[in-house]
Amino acid sequence: MKRLKLLVTLAKKGAIGEKVKITLRELADELGISPQSVLRLLDEMEKEGLVSKEVLGRKTYVEIDHEGLAFLESLCDAISEALYNGVIIGEVISGIGEGAYYVKQYAHLIREYLGFDPYLGTLNIRVLFPKTVFDALCGVRPVVLPGFTKDGRTFGDVKAYRIRINDIEGAIVVPSRTVHPPRIAEIIAPVYLREALNLKDGSRITLRVVKG
Repeated sequence: MKRLKLLVTLAKKGAIGEKVKITLRELADELGISPQSVLRLLDEMEKEGLVSKEVLGRKTYVEIDHEGLAFLESLCDAISEALYNGVIIGEVISGIGEGAYYVKQYAHLIREYLGFDPYLGTLNIRVLFPKTVFDALCGVRPVVLPGFTKDGRTFGDVKAYRIRINDIEGAIVVPSRTVHPPRIAEIIAPVYLREALNLKDGSRITLRVVKG
């Protein structure tokens, strides 16, 4: 665990791609161990190819080596796989009142590409986990509702990501020109979700992204 904390601390200090000056006392304070223990850890990690260090006079320079970077990357991948597994937790918020209009315009495409007749409105949630809605959707292939022109007005492509809320199917929709920040998810479904799930502003809700 201390090796991992030391690697992460060095990465935060910029010891990737170049050697950075460190002080044993500073690292010791951050890790909660003695400077002697920090030096011993650095020596052990250098022998294992995790870091390389150079001592010039009273100054010590350290860089994370290839093995150390590979270890951090594999750990990051494992954590991402465990955490970002298609689950989104959020709280219901009010939208800006334009959802019904746009769902009506795209209703024929939603029916054709997603297979359901949408309720004329959207449910907006503020994403609490993960950090943004895109973290949960990363690696998931969307269904693209193609743009079209109607009455002289152009409607752009919309990316739709299939989800389930309890036993209700639906989709997170991301317009090509979205006005929502990345922590807001806009959801369409074949039913009025607020009524079907007894939701109100502030209600917690869990979405599961349908993959494949």
